[in-house]
Amino acid sequence: MDLEDDEEKEMQHGTVESPETRLDALVVGSGFAGIYACYSLSKLGLRFACVDNAGDVGGTWYWNRYPGAMSDTHSHIYRFSFDEEDYQNYPFTHNYVNQAEILAYLRHVVDRHDLRKYMQFNTELRSAVFNEETNTWRAIMHTGQTFVVRYFVSAMGLLSQPIYPDIAGLHDFKGTVVHTAAWKDDLDLRGKRVALIGNGSTGVQVTTKIAAQVASLTCFVRHPQYVVPAGYREFPLKQRQDINSNYSEFWNKVRRSAVGFGFPESTQSFASATPEERELVFEKLWSDGNGFWFLLGGFNDITTNLEANEFAAEFVRRKIRNIIQDPDKARVLTPNDYYARRPICGNFYYEQFNRDNVRVVDLKENPITAVTERGITVSGSVEYEFGTIILATGFDALDGNYTRLHISGRHNKSIKEHWSKNVTSFCGVMLSGFPNMFMILGPQSPFANNPPVIESQVDLIMAVIKRSEALRNDSGYAGVVETTLEAELEWAQRCEDAVGDSLFKKTSSWIFGGNVPGKVFATRFFFAGLGMYREFVESSIKQGWRGIGFT
Repeated sequence: MDLEDDEEKEMQHGTVESPETRLDALVVGSGFAGIYACYSLSKLGLRFACVDNAGDVGGTWYWNRYPGAMSDTHSHIYRFSFDEEDYQNYPFTHNYVNQAEILAYLRHVVDRHDLRKYMQFNTELRSAVFNEETNTWRAIMHTGQTFVVRYFVSAMGLLSQPIYPDIAGLHDFKGTVVHTAAWKDDLDLRGKRVALIGNGSTGVQVTTKIAAQVASLTCFVRHPQYVVPAGYREFPLKQRQDINSNYSEFWNKVRRSAVGFGFPESTQSFASATPEERELVFEKLWSDGNGFWFLLGGFNDITTNLEANEFAAEFVRRKIRNIIQDPDKARVLTPNDYYARRPICGNFYYEQFNRDNVRVVDLKENPITAVTERGITVSGSVEYEFGTIILATGFDALDGNYTRLHISGRHNKSIKEHWSKNVTSFCGVMLSGFPNMFMILGPQSPFANNPPVIESQVDLIMAVIKRSEALRNDSGYAGVVETTLEAELEWAQRCEDAVGDSLFKKTSSWIFGGNVPGKVFATRFFFAGLGMYREFVESSIKQGWRGIGFT
């Protein structure tokens, strides 16, 4: 069945809307995931388009332009691996890349591979509905423009639905309110009195960047974080040369690792080291920097062994008390829960609180009661006056990117209904009841460095589409690719087994949906690692595409 036949059939049912574009595939999103999806579809020779509500490519790096924005993944692995020549020649000078550098890199990749011709910006997806009679998706944009496609590929990312806190009076504030995910390029904070709500990775980066520039900075903290140094420095030329000379071997190791961060993940148990050895290990990790390295580079059981986790946590607590000179500030910023959230690192974060112009408010002791015209009121009476309020309040992660839209599959069942009791998927890329729909970095994807995860998932999606296209001449093939509910639930159980007794699951965070009131608590990642994920996918394909049906 081809799209021309589909069109005639839809016209008979009176469902054709104008204007509409008929293609083989539609990609939604033009960040890392969307760019690689476009590149891969172009290699398959399919007719497709890519839409994004942003004004250009970049995804999260287009929107998150706040001061200090940077990847906390090392620069040599926060990039694509599919183009060896470009990797070996594209410059990067330091071991981390900031937002502007990442955006420039992504634009470079798009231009290098002539992908911009497929892309349409300032175009927001409003709904996507699967038609069971024609086996096509009808995707409608905010302008009314309609795409009718066989394959619907979501590259909307992990973190693209910002959370705005429900604080009384927020709209009454006479100054500037800005969310870090919708930063205003012309916002000048120099000499301003600034409030910062939120102290996750974004809040840490903002603090370290603006503390020396503003007249005053007041950080409102509810859940203090374990922040280790980033270790920002020049990238060694010798290391770059070694990677380039052993390119395939290097990237194969990344793909076989757990988190894909390019460092040797420890195989040593905490119990096998003496107290003195443990201290030396963590001192070196602290000196070298990076959150994931600190968590996984010293011992292999920090996330599962209570004693090991408490040792690591207390090590960071001691650092906080030693760095921050004001005992009350140190108390507010010292976490007491498990060291089991998404690892965070920063460039001299705790040192900023030694500045006289930087204050901290404990929201557990003094909750925000309202925003006034002039500032923020805590505990019902104390008012702080500000000129700018920065919301570093995070995202409705993973499934929130989908449930905000009207996406429905078979029997007109919406994706919101599908996830009403639990958030599951098949390998983070497919859902039962949603034929020919693919997600990149969907719920229950590997908890790992995003670019190699993206490449792994897009390669899987393209293998599925390629097989589907090869079957199109088979008179018995209806053109429908779909996972089964059984396969989806089996993968969900694998995700549960992988997280096991991990302390991550016992700690409230956005990873399990704990940052959004009323959100379903669910295991939203596959914690067994990128390497094991890829092994499962390869095994499934070899076993006759187990879990994936070509109807």
